[in-house]
Amino acid sequence: MAVICKKCGLPDDLCACGELDKEDARIVIRLETRRWSKTTTLIEGINPKLSDMQKIVKDLKSSFACGGTAKDGFIMLQGDHRDDVKGYLVKKGFSEEAIEVQ
Repeated sequence: MAVICKKCGLPDDLCACGELDKEDARIVIRLETRRWSKTTTLIEGINPKLSDMQKIVKDLKSSFACGGTAKDGFIMLQGDHRDDVKGYLVKKGFSEEAIEVQ
């Protein structure tokens, strides 16, 4: 028996709710200077309930060879990776117009 999506009522293989939520998300990528002049890339706006934040952080850390974490709906990466993160998120299905780089 097919699993039914609770949001749209369609069978799970036809459901596009996750893709629509990715297109509606407004993501802000900014650079922040921490203690001792350390730069940190902050990513906010990714819904942790709809996306697997830990998997995204793990992929970003291994792709850019840096440290990082996910806390309170934010993703923090050590270093300046603003342009690289935007390309990664576009490749993962997020809308390029919804991503703002500061």
